[in-house]
Amino acid sequence: MSKITANKVLICLVCGWVYSEAEGDPNSGIAPGTPWDAIPQNWVCPECGVGKNDFTVIEI
Repeated sequence: MSKITANKVLICLVCGWVYSEAEGDPNSGIAPGTPWDAIPQNWVCPECGVGKNDFTVIEI
């Protein structure tokens, strides 16, 4: 996967939820500052429940 930069986000293709490395996903135990590649493969979108494979990098 591409390196995450300040002008890119990871977005769920199913529901549109956005993962920000700076914010992490504290409700799921993912600390702020956690890189996308360090998130466990069994992690799921907190909004719709799909896996990491259903996320894509979007340049904004």
